[in-house]
Amino acid sequence: MKDTSFFAQLLGITPPWYISSVAFNKEDKRVDIFIEHTSGFAFPCPKCQRLCSVYDHTCEREFRHLNVFQMATFIHVNLPRIECPEHGVLQIISGLGEDNSGMTYEFESLVLDLEQECSIESVCRLLDMNWHPCWGVMKRAVERGIERKAHRIPERIGVDEKSFSKGHRYETLVYDIDSATVDYVGDKRDQNSLEEYYKQFSLEQREKVKSVAMDMWDPYIAATKAYIPEAEKKITFDRYHVMRLVVDAVDKVRKQEHRALMEEGNDILKGTKYLWLWNEKNIPPYRWTEFEHLRSLDLKVCRARAIKDNLRNLWNYHKEGWMRRYFSRWYFWATHSRLGPIVKAAKSLKSHIDNIVTYARHRITNALGESLNSKIEKVKRLACGYRNRDHYKTAIYFHCGGLDLYPRRKPAAFQVINA
Repeated sequence: MKDTSFFAQLLGITPPWYISSVAFNKEDKRVDIFIEHTSGFAFPCPKCQRLCSVYDHTCEREFRHLNVFQMATFIHVNLPRIECPEHGVLQIISGLGEDNSGMTYEFESLVLDLEQECSIESVCRLLDMNWHPCWGVMKRAVERGIERKAHRIPERIGVDEKSFSKGHRYETLVYDIDSATVDYVGDKRDQNSLEEYYKQFSLEQREKVKSVAMDMWDPYIAATKAYIPEAEKKITFDRYHVMRLVVDAVDKVRKQEHRALMEEGNDILKGTKYLWLWNEKNIPPYRWTEFEHLRSLDLKVCRARAIKDNLRNLWNYHKEGWMRRYFSRWYFWATHSRLGPIVKAAKSLKSHIDNIVTYARHRITNALGESLNSKIEKVKRLACGYRNRDHYKTAIYFHCGGLDLYPRRKPAAFQVINA
């Protein structure tokens, strides 16, 4: 079997196309395959599929293909241009790869497979590619994925923020709770960034939203109330952020008490920060003796921790009325604790209680958001950060958007008949 016949079978080349030559370059570890077509054939018009005669040919096009025997493989072809009576002179569809990609469908799919597992720099090293075409594969994948995605707003959505870089620069994330995917990435962490998401949908579509999980950030609340009908009944303040408020208050109590004790020469609270913030089940075994000893002392931070731990029981109830009654008892305890940070946190929660107890109705949290945040943080570490905000957003959509990323082969121009 000649090498041209071997590669023709390998690539699925059929008449009128044939491989005219194959060039090997051992030094560059490169294989170049040249494809031509026999004369006297008509090709279908890309628009109307009418068979038309060849007008001329384009300049030589090069497509990177899957490696052959660990050698970079390139396909070269001069694509015909046909003359259609209705649509004029047009280039035929090659069927090798997407226009201007410089890659076959198979090679681009391989790049996408690798980009989902490692950084762009690693893909470039593995495939001996430059950065820009490798990044272009990811960018095109996200663009085609967004274009293919159904234009609908999820019934249950979560809203959260994610830091883009140092200096309090944030992105707004909207995700679909049911599909566990990021639905939108908006610039900044303000009311307008979330409103831009809601504006994409009609009032009829927005009426289908059943619940929205978010933190107690006023701009997000205002945007949701402005665009989601009956938002007051649908917003649920996330359990994680509610507890975060009280956890921070416990830490402030610890700091205040630690400073007071240090002035008396007592450093018993030194190095104990996380003992008061962890759940008991998360305390390492080797620190249990220390924790039990501290808990037996008459410390303010012990009372603060007890108040914090009791609040967790709020989410065990399945009726809003029960949640309100439990919170009222907890609120009385917290506000009579004579612990300033705890009192302040309790009053803040009291002002938001209407949308804390809606958890009983919707049973949603931002736990998924925190999970996606961890995944996004991993993407950032993999890339050593993103200087460009657009690149950062593209990476989030690529790894967390649940998009249909892969190119679809267009009907090839190889289905021809004798002219």
